[in-house]
Amino acid sequence: MSATYQPVAGCGRTEQAQAADYERRWLVSNDAGQWLTRELCPGLEQVSVELRLGYLVLRAPGMLRLDIPLDVIEDDDSVRYQVLIGGQAVDVVDEGELAAAWMSNHLGIPARLLKVHPDMEAVRWPA
Repeated sequence: MSATYQPVAGCGRTEQAQAADYERRWLVSNDAGQWLTRELCPGLEQVSVELRLGYLVLRAPGMLRLDIPLDVIEDDDSVRYQVLIGGQAVDVVDEGELAAAWMSNHLGIPARLLKVHPDMEAVRWPA
């Protein structure tokens, strides 16, 4: 059985070996900053994930694909926030309005795509 990776916590998995470097690098939150899990938001599991030509590529039924650059230097503190993941405060960077609109349209609720800040210590994801 091949190893699988989940670049966006709660979304689809991929067998691409390069995805190991991006395991749970992104997550989805609601507009109140609460991390959305599959239990809270079942629509997440319909989002497929692929790494392609330097981009995180997201697809979902009835949606155009969304391409997010993988490695961007995070130097704009105006889009940096903290969210709680299993009781741990995690520094994240908002991926912007286009990604938020895409996630919100797919999930049917206001949602944001967030990236764990590269300077953040290891996130202790709940089991």
